[in-house]
Amino acid sequence: MKALTDRFVPQSSSKSEKHSIPATPLVSSDSEPSDNNKFTLWSNVSAPSSSVSQPYRESSTSRGHKQVCANGWTAFVKKVSMASGAIKRFQDRVLGPNRIGLPSTTSDVWLLGVCYKLSEDEASEETDDGSVVAALKQDFSSRILMTYRKGFEPIKDTTYTSDVNWGCMIRSSQMLFAQALLFHRLGRSWRIKKSEKHEQDYLETLEPFGDSEASAFSIHNLIQVGESYGLAAGSWVGPYAICRSWESLVCKKRKQTDSEHQTLLPMAIHIVSGSEDGERGGAPVLCIEDVTKSCVEFSKGQAEWTPLLLLVPLVLGLDKVNPRYIPSLKATFTFPQSLGVLGGKPGASTYIVGVQDDNGFYLDPHDVQQVITVNKETPDVVDTSSYHCNVLRYVPLESLDPSLALGFYCRDKADFDDLCLRASKLAEESKGAPLFTVTKTHSLVSHSSCEFVEDTEEEREEDDWQLL
Repeated sequence: MKALTDRFVPQSSSKSEKHSIPATPLVSSDSEPSDNNKFTLWSNVSAPSSSVSQPYRESSTSRGHKQVCANGWTAFVKKVSMASGAIKRFQDRVLGPNRIGLPSTTSDVWLLGVCYKLSEDEASEETDDGSVVAALKQDFSSRILMTYRKGFEPIKDTTYTSDVNWGCMIRSSQMLFAQALLFHRLGRSWRIKKSEKHEQDYLETLEPFGDSEASAFSIHNLIQVGESYGLAAGSWVGPYAICRSWESLVCKKRKQTDSEHQTLLPMAIHIVSGSEDGERGGAPVLCIEDVTKSCVEFSKGQAEWTPLLLLVPLVLGLDKVNPRYIPSLKATFTFPQSLGVLGGKPGASTYIVGVQDDNGFYLDPHDVQQVITVNKETPDVVDTSSYHCNVLRYVPLESLDPSLALGFYCRDKADFDDLCLRASKLAEESKGAPLFTVTKTHSLVSHSSCEFVEDTEEEREEDDWQLL
């Protein structure tokens, strides 16, 4: 990824000029950028240079900023133009050309288990606010967005005060977990209402994802518990590693304070793994017996079943997703339990929340925003607009990296049974290429949500998301 960044960030023949041009992060740029996007672009231009493997630093007196002031307005505008072009070329190379809005088709759109049927007029978006498209956009904008943040306290013993250029997979996973909490507390039909006071449950969903060690599900705490899976400040990580890191983090928080844990994540976590534990392919096996054990452990034997978050890390090909898997991958978005997909390109993760034909609609974590604090005790002064996105973006599913992870939320046993029936039927119709299979019991030892199994050195090797 560093090589790609060096290739697409413009360089000057002058050494001093070279240091005045930042290594810009991967940022989604709209045809008509929002105020936040404009701020991101202009602030990146005036920021000091940093390679993709170095901390993102904040300093208004940095050498890059002084260079801008010295060269005057003409040089500043020139630099904006060059940086904007670099961002666009970089994004085209990694995620493909920026595709915004709805494709010109009347095919159904599935967004986390909800279907939106479009007419020809609606497909062209030439309709009023009461249209299906308006409902789709409201649903999409109500999903939780997590992006790069800058200005937070240093991570552990490093100097990193931002996750720009390396934290996209962590942010994507935070989005999936936040969605699970949102569905659990407020239901799938909840929509954000900007003109009204925020609900307490909504603020309690966002609060644990703050950017400090005091926030339970922060990037700081994920990196700390995920070291054995390769998580480190300044480094990328794959879907399998981030799923296991979340499992470890939730277990750690549960052991620290049981009562607080029940509020933070009131559901069991179960990771569905194949014979190679999700890292090297093979259809993972969803064992009902193992899931039941995870629920019993979560409730400490008080209940046979609890709300459940299922994570399914997958490897669906070599360099890109094998076309045989795409029909099944699309079908998972029709499941009422769907939490979407953690996926993208190597080093450039996104959170895919919907599909139409062979395209996936996603939330992009690559915008850079200032760190903020959400406090449920002061709902009147909390601005949560940076946690939502109003711009539909899509990417061809065939262009995704084959390393990805599915997420599902089951509110109760009936919900889980329904998921198993749908998944079994999907596997039968997959023509020999199932995403995962379902069984009642098996003899293999599995990783339950709070049983820590020591990995071998081979199992800790970096996956395709880390080796470019």
